[in-house]
Amino acid sequence: MNEKFYTLSDEKRQKIINAAMEVFSQNEYKRASTDLIAAKAGVSKGLLFYYFHNKKELYLFLYDYVIEVMKEQVVDEKFYEITDFFELLSYCAGKKVKVLSRNPYITDFAMRAFYSEKEAVSDDLKQINVSQTEELYEMYFSSIDADKFREDANPYTVMKMLIWMADGYLHDLQMSGKPIDVDVLMEEFDRWMTMFRKLVYKEEYQNGRD
Repeated sequence: MNEKFYTLSDEKRQKIINAAMEVFSQNEYKRASTDLIAAKAGVSKGLLFYYFHNKKELYLFLYDYVIEVMKEQVVDEKFYEITDFFELLSYCAGKKVKVLSRNPYITDFAMRAFYSEKEAVSDDLKQINVSQTEELYEMYFSSIDADKFREDANPYTVMKMLIWMADGYLHDLQMSGKPIDVDVLMEEFDRWMTMFRKLVYKEEYQNGRD
């Protein structure tokens, strides 16, 4: 990406980001029109490719942007006060839902990107997702009280299992053509966490008592 993109005003940068997010969220990568992105952003296609050398670079920038937005919105003062693994998971999920409710295109874009197959960006996205899992664990859960876990339970593995369950749930919705209701997803996620708490926590912590 051309660093001159960051010399634009916040308003102009956001206009390009929002336009790209809208178009990519509504179309598969190969069908997303850069002409339409440029038109919605109010710039020429030539200028768009001056800032981003090609469509793939723009797409990957946008994916990284969404990840960073989520990180910034989740981590606050209260975040660092929570030491219970499941309470922290619930807090992070709740914060992300608020971001999604304010930015409707993020949900559709993230879903299309995460389940991208046989597209020019698919391999790059998979590599990003693998590295992000470990990075996010270190970022979010480095200060949790691991003593609450049973000796045969690994917090990182539990987190990955919950992610897999959420991914499977979202993939089923996508395959069936049903809309994503973030409130229903949160209810499901809370049920999964209650189940896992009883499976992996020591008995005295299974009901959320410290």
